[in-house]
Amino acid sequence: AALDGFQIDVQLNIMSLLSPQDLCHLGSTSCYWRAAVQDPLLWRYFLLRDLPSWTSVDWKSLPDVEIFNKAFSEVSDNALYDYMAVYKRSCPQGRRSLKSSRPRYGAVTSFLQSLVTQAEPRFAMFGPGLEELDDSLVQKMMTCPEILLVAGLPHRQIHGIGSGVSFQFNNGQKFNIVTLYSTTSVERRRAREEQAVAVNKMFYQENSVVGNRQAVHYSVIAQVRKVCEVVDGFIYVANAEAHREHDRQEELARILAMIDPALGPPNRPLLVLSCVSHVGVKRIPCVYMAHQLQLNLLRQPWMMQDTIAATLDGLLNGIEWLLEEANCKNAQ
Repeated sequence: AALDGFQIDVQLNIMSLLSPQDLCHLGSTSCYWRAAVQDPLLWRYFLLRDLPSWTSVDWKSLPDVEIFNKAFSEVSDNALYDYMAVYKRSCPQGRRSLKSSRPRYGAVTSFLQSLVTQAEPRFAMFGPGLEELDDSLVQKMMTCPEILLVAGLPHRQIHGIGSGVSFQFNNGQKFNIVTLYSTTSVERRRAREEQAVAVNKMFYQENSVVGNRQAVHYSVIAQVRKVCEVVDGFIYVANAEAHREHDRQEELARILAMIDPALGPPNRPLLVLSCVSHVGVKRIPCVYMAHQLQLNLLRQPWMMQDTIAATLDGLLNGIEWLLEEANCKNAQ
């Protein structure tokens, strides 16, 4: 028995040197290897090793928080946790392969939906990543036609707020982004210079009592409310820089205020850009960010995408997902 255990340990150590993709190929060669490569301890190792490097996650693929909070023995007391299935469902490569394996008619339907959509979809963009980073995401979006083409500038007002900028995606589809800042440009600039936090004027605080505790939640001001009522989805720009302090509980409260079902259809998609200023800035891993913001509590489709403000890396992946979700919702 001791020899068998030693052989199993050696086998696991050898398999840990292979990539998850190689293991999946190995498992398809025989019944013996199919059983061997499904070892939960091996896939838990892969999951915890690779997860910090993943650049996106969504509402269907976010690994359960218990994977991080419990030891392997605790998780597997009653039943072995299928870490292999979690890995394949959660990793970006696995999600891309699932997407590419859709029936062909699904892709045709999406294309037809984009043709019949009468008005360009409109999205409200907000969040601390618009104001706290050293590089401006919005300015970069406006000045990089090789990545994102500006198709129209603001020419009217929506209840006192600019109508937004129209962009053209690389497939020719146009979309509109209404950028909502927490305060005026002068106040934002002063706050950056003084390294202070500007007062967010988009929201007002309301207190209520839940049980024996006082709960805090936010509502949006009247002008922002009108914008929320007409948009097809939301873009939240989160500050993912690891060296800064973040109040994720307050951020979640403000996200919930913006996507309040009382302001519009409850299934409008939310794209979260996990943003840092430039290459080289240490970032909080994408999956950790999703758990910090408690995105698993949201009821509508969401996706979190790593983004770099200075280069716009990752932005188009997020916009592509958002447009697909918005077109599907508009066609229903």
